[in-house]
Amino acid sequence: MTTTGQDRWRERYADAVMNTFGPPKLVLTRGEGCYVWDADGTRYLDLLGGIAVNALGHAHPALVGAVTEQLGTLGHVSNFFATEPQVQLAERLLELLGADGRVFFANSGAEANEAAFKLTRRTGRSHLVSTEGSFHGRTMGALALTSKAAYREPFEPLPGEVGFVPYGDVSALAEAVTDETAAVVLEPLQGEAGVVLPPDGYLRQARDIATDHGALLWLDEVQTGIGRTGAWFAHADSGVVPDVVTLAKGLAGGIPIGACIAVGQCATLLGPGDHGTTFGGNPVSAAAALAVIATIEKDDLMANATKVGEQLRAGVAESRVTEVRGRGLLVGLDLDAPVAAQVAAAALDRGFIINSCTEHRLRLAPPLVLTEVQAASFLDAWPGILDAGYQEAST
Repeated sequence: MTTTGQDRWRERYADAVMNTFGPPKLVLTRGEGCYVWDADGTRYLDLLGGIAVNALGHAHPALVGAVTEQLGTLGHVSNFFATEPQVQLAERLLELLGADGRVFFANSGAEANEAAFKLTRRTGRSHLVSTEGSFHGRTMGALALTSKAAYREPFEPLPGEVGFVPYGDVSALAEAVTDETAAVVLEPLQGEAGVVLPPDGYLRQARDIATDHGALLWLDEVQTGIGRTGAWFAHADSGVVPDVVTLAKGLAGGIPIGACIAVGQCATLLGPGDHGTTFGGNPVSAAAALAVIATIEKDDLMANATKVGEQLRAGVAESRVTEVRGRGLLVGLDLDAPVAAQVAAAALDRGFIINSCTEHRLRLAPPLVLTEVQAASFLDAWPGILDAGYQEAST
């Protein structure tokens, strides 16, 4: 049996890297635009974008240039000092959000949510309300807000007093929130659950419920923010002003970053010594994020996300697909059988990277630079991918 480059790297991976993710599906060596190549030179159309991270695709000149220039100027200074990109990015995010507030920079979505979790404690309350199907991260605080039992139970007891209600159920939310609730924590769209959209008016009603009880409304936009859904923030069309917004993933296009934005009076809840991070807000990550935001704006990538996202949602509709959901370039679909893993594997065999969220659900979160031609190449292959996945599942 011939040993490939993939095989050799997988063996080295297994011997050196902790087994927290299982065997890697591929060992990737380079990327360009919406394509990546594996260790054997095979090309794939990346329709997952590093799980909604690679907003500008791979090796985008604007991102490469910004990071290279900043690293050649000033790379790291610690949190004893400020840098121009850090301040500029905080100002830009507040401008995009259209609110007065302050920003805490971290290195990931989980860390952004940890900062928000600590911020809620400064209200003097400890009870929080999250939702079934939610995902907010794997660190202990973020995990406490994440509903999946398989993630939570091995690490209990977890911090906080967290209750879970069905996503989109206003009555359940109203019953769960009390005058002792510090915050209501919601995703405007649930990403890890398979791109689940709430009913119309849900965020507005959640805002009212939180306000009635003096609780904060905390929106986790880690996966949905920064153009992913065709707007800077997925909650934008709701008219809701949240108290806290968390961001990460696509914000810096693949350079690690997280941001916790506190609005209005919440901006002063954390003071000196209450929280910190060595790497958070470093000038390289901040410069990367500024380049991503500028490129999305300059190249009208939110309009592209809306247009190509509509193309994908229309194109994947098929007799074996029971539902298609999403906004912009965040697409979820349900299959009529528990074969999502086999369908995702069949897609990979044919040169397309997609994600199976559950046994029945698939997710697409491609770079915002995905073209109509590239989307069409996947849709042309889609019927054959489904055939192969279903056939594999039946054997």
